[in-house]
Amino acid sequence: MDTSDGRDRLRRRDFIKAAVTAVAAGSLTSRELRAEALARPVAWTVRQELGLLPLGNGEPPAVAFQAYPGGTGALMERLWLEHGEGLFRRTPTEPEPWAGPVPTDEEDLAFLPVHRLSVLVRERRVTSVELTDIYLERLRRFDPVLLCAVRVLEGRAREEAQQADAEIRDGRWRGPLHGIPYGVKDLFSVRGAPTTWGSADFEDQVIDEDAEVVVRLREAGAVLLAKLATGEFALGDRWYRGQTKNPWNVEEGSSGSSAGPGSATAAACVAFAIGTETRGSIVSPSRRCGLSALRPTFGRVSRYGGMVLSWSMDKTGPMCRSVEDCALVFDAIHGASTRDPASLTTPFRFERDIDLASLRIGYTEDAPESFVRALSDLGATPQRIGALPELSLSQLTVESAAAFDFHVSPDGGEPLPPPDGLSAADLRRATRFTAGRDVRGMDYLNEQRRRLVLMRRMEEAMADLDMFVSGSGEVRLTNDTGHPSVVVPYDFGIRNPDSERPTTMPLTTVIVGDLFADDKILSVAHAFQKGTDWHLRRPDLGGLG
Repeated sequence: MDTSDGRDRLRRRDFIKAAVTAVAAGSLTSRELRAEALARPVAWTVRQELGLLPLGNGEPPAVAFQAYPGGTGALMERLWLEHGEGLFRRTPTEPEPWAGPVPTDEEDLAFLPVHRLSVLVRERRVTSVELTDIYLERLRRFDPVLLCAVRVLEGRAREEAQQADAEIRDGRWRGPLHGIPYGVKDLFSVRGAPTTWGSADFEDQVIDEDAEVVVRLREAGAVLLAKLATGEFALGDRWYRGQTKNPWNVEEGSSGSSAGPGSATAAACVAFAIGTETRGSIVSPSRRCGLSALRPTFGRVSRYGGMVLSWSMDKTGPMCRSVEDCALVFDAIHGASTRDPASLTTPFRFERDIDLASLRIGYTEDAPESFVRALSDLGATPQRIGALPELSLSQLTVESAAAFDFHVSPDGGEPLPPPDGLSAADLRRATRFTAGRDVRGMDYLNEQRRRLVLMRRMEEAMADLDMFVSGSGEVRLTNDTGHPSVVVPYDFGIRNPDSERPTTMPLTTVIVGDLFADDKILSVAHAFQKGTDWHLRRPDLGGLG
């Protein structure tokens, strides 16, 4: 009988008792304690031995970040004074009536924006089942090249589409998303399907519940078609099957980490998609793939059921083929949730005919001139803004290390050392999410204090602005401060004009809004799109399937 495991447990208990006593007596420092533990031949499992509650990826900390320098209480008081009882009242956004003949070509239907498909489905000129079949066929045809889908949920999609058609026939229309097929980034759990986080280590992971954004879209009547690819652990556009491709140019990736949502929406394999962003992962693939997209103000959409990379930075938002589509989707998914302590409800009123002259719109030095000029032609008075605040922060590394501690250190002890002889899976774990593990708690807390200083400086910079146009998008700054951004296609250009294979690609810009001004930046972007068709252009997919 092998009793080595029992002896190891006794040695660990003896070590822990002696170590705790030594630290309490002041004869052993925590640094020495750690060195001693690492030198021992058995795994150091202090947390387990002390009976501490084990943690996975999703449990939020007791302290929740809020994207308002004055705090949530002050924000709610300000909003109550502005809106009264309307603070929590939703203002539905209804699509305008259909005019003209209905497209008969399946590709023409597939590329229609959601706000046009919605009218056709409601008026029963096209059924949800017909749309679902069109998109399923396009996924079968194009996914082998694009690698945009992790799992196609054909059975579930058909059931939901049939239910949507039956409800609409009975006069029970749920709203603009009723019967509209969509895809969700594979960071979100979906009942009965794997949630892989883009990693081979979690290829068979099943979290058997629907994430809250999936629940809200189901209640709105949307039809879930597929779980769409994400870069491994929300990093880049590469996942365990390969690199997700850009439909405009399949020789390049679609950017990350909402790579699948970007690619699938641009190729009309879904009507719209849900992505996430921590530091650029909605904005970047939307720009690469020529989409209209909204990265909301931090906290406006629940992240429950989604993989955590950073509790104080992760955001959920729509990736679509028009700005109006983004407004329709956001209207269905935003609002406070008891399951996401950082979430909150603030007013959202999308305006199709907003008065641009009434808004204070700025632009940065790198903003595209043609776009700024177009806003001027529509009645705005754009003003060049000064320098925006700069401050390099590193809270992301600590939070991602904590979120993946269960994976990097599966026994509850130190992260796996990377000597020769480790399995491939253990070696990957040993080299991931390690940058934040040795940061002192005081240093992390001081970083968050500096972050509030940055937020106050940003508040001062935007004191006379409702929004500003940016060529770069100021992705790092605005993710640290929590400000919303909308991506807007505004032209086409030639990429690599001097190469043997120059490529015509969509050009996009970004409108950054004041905190919780998501509706305003969408309304301004929509004013631009009403008079242009850049967002309606299609990639040439003829040679892909």
